[in-house]
Amino acid sequence: MRWAILGASNVAATRVLPALRECGQTAAVVLSGDPSRAEDYRRTHGIESATGDLREAVGGDVRAAYISSTNDKHFEHAMAAIDAGLHVLCEKPLSFDIAQAQKMVDAAAAAGVVFATNHHLRNHPVHRAARKLLAEGAIGDILSVRVGNAIMLRQALRGWRLDGVGGGVVLDLAVHDIDTLRFVTGMEPATVTAVGVCQGLSDGPADAVMTSGILGSGTLFSLHDAYTVPGAVTGFEIHGTAGTLAAEDCMRPDPTGTLRMIRDGDGTTVPLETVDNLYAPGIRAFVDAVRGVGEPVATGLDGLRSVTAALAILRSIEEGRAVRVAT
Repeated sequence: MRWAILGASNVAATRVLPALRECGQTAAVVLSGDPSRAEDYRRTHGIESATGDLREAVGGDVRAAYISSTNDKHFEHAMAAIDAGLHVLCEKPLSFDIAQAQKMVDAAAAAGVVFATNHHLRNHPVHRAARKLLAEGAIGDILSVRVGNAIMLRQALRGWRLDGVGGGVVLDLAVHDIDTLRFVTGMEPATVTAVGVCQGLSDGPADAVMTSGILGSGTLFSLHDAYTVPGAVTGFEIHGTAGTLAAEDCMRPDPTGTLRMIRDGDGTTVPLETVDNLYAPGIRAFVDAVRGVGEPVATGLDGLRSVTAALAILRSIEEGRAVRVAT
């Protein structure tokens, strides 16, 4: 299948293009708002053609679009691709606006095209193993979940992520945490209360945020998201009535990490499946869905729900109060 790459991004170059090629897909055209950047990107990454024109990018013989433009362009690019009859894999967050995200999902359904969100952590062997154990009741009823996703943002990535175009750490990292909560536990966030500060990388939006809230009817959760921490280990802990799952080094783009199950004071390491990268499984599932087999790893509805909760976190920071997550 031939793809349009809408956005000459780092994640497309380092993660998604290799995954597309591993899955036998073809990157036919790349779009950038700067035509010279598009051409440089095309040559560097072996893409067939380049353009600065959105309509040209989604025209021709391409059948799918991968959207990795800056967050403020996701809605425009997705709608153009859907209008052109393309299947769409969109980076998170789908939009800065819930109504726009809903419109993207609805438009794709009306057009009969596959619309997916690139929540790559759903392919992580740690996350998948934890999800399976929880579904089997391995630690009883879930009482609380704690997610740590604090990093030191690399200099090369400190552009649009730190200003209004990116939405700060919430729409970059917390949106992944929310999807992790939903995917692993099977529960929806109901309320959020958050505080955010600028710790030196940005004058706003916040580059460090802590969130607490409720999953479902009575499960507590907390999130720590930051661009400012050089030595933290990402991961999550899930506490149940019969034990705890402790995951480490598993919130980044590589299939690293460990998972331990702790019961009655004894911890055992959980065996994990081997995954070479976290992006190819999502591409394979997307291609299968286009062929009418199964669903994407994360659907457009999954993307809508994760960004709805992330926007509730931003609202809580702004208003200084608990915010109910829209359903």
